[in-house]
Amino acid sequence: MGKMAFIFPGQGSQKVGMGAELAQDFEVVRKAFAEADQALDIDISEVCFSGPEVKLKETSNTQPAILATSIGIYKLLLEKGLEPDLVAGHSLGEYSALVAAGVLELADAVQLVRKRGQLMAAADPSGEGTMAAIIGLSADEVQKVCTSGSKHGIVEVANFNCPGQVVISGEKKAVEQAAELAKEAGAKRAVMLDVSGPFHSSLMESAGEKLAQEFETIDFNEPQIPLVTNVKAEITTEVDHIKDALIEQISGSVRWQESIQRMIDAGVDTFIEVGPGRVLKGFMRKIDRSVTALNVQDQRSLEKTLRKL
Repeated sequence: MGKMAFIFPGQGSQKVGMGAELAQDFEVVRKAFAEADQALDIDISEVCFSGPEVKLKETSNTQPAILATSIGIYKLLLEKGLEPDLVAGHSLGEYSALVAAGVLELADAVQLVRKRGQLMAAADPSGEGTMAAIIGLSADEVQKVCTSGSKHGIVEVANFNCPGQVVISGEKKAVEQAAELAKEAGAKRAVMLDVSGPFHSSLMESAGEKLAQEFETIDFNEPQIPLVTNVKAEITTEVDHIKDALIEQISGSVRWQESIQRMIDAGVDTFIEVGPGRVLKGFMRKIDRSVTALNVQDQRSLEKTLRKL
């Protein structure tokens, strides 16, 4: 048996009702939500379970909501006897991975990502930024398209998700131009994303600087489980590396495909997506079909995953 990795989803995976079923059935999940609620100035479990959707979609709510849901499910998996050898998370999911690895306490992490959401929203006050997913071009081709699009403003690669799916981010006009250029270059599709800002672009640098100040007030512990960081796609157990990676990640690229590859090279043959949605499981199919990719977001997927293992 090879190693097992837990991977944690990021923004975009949220949906009203997430975590509700498992919280009803399992005390360990309920406790995690209660802990998150206590740490925050909003009733985040209420937002997860009942919405409304417009409230859940505000980035300063989305981030703690996904994190609380993911950690509730993580603790349930531990209770069921499943423990990861490695962890990683996509963008916001990196914070869930850090809670799982014992680097951050859940209460600190939900406060931190709520703040992260507020800082990210404030970094683009005019709403001038946006993101687009480019389907069917290589990473290099997308880089070239961004270089050409840059004469219209800031446009950069935000996420290297999987072969044939790269997300770009920046100022609206430049992103739109780059998306057009991508189609001309042979992209199957260029989809403008419904996001509240130009995440993972240099427009977010001010948010990164302010987030670094927030870190001063929080305890970061030595990880109990090695983590693969988004920005370096390297396995680390160094607290200083982790902090730097979180700051860089706000305005830097999420190197997800390389992160997964790094874990496979380290002997991981089973990946479990822990939290709402199945986005990361979908990427796994395009990265490497020879490894097992499972997910747990509700009772049904939990049973299916436990059966498989």
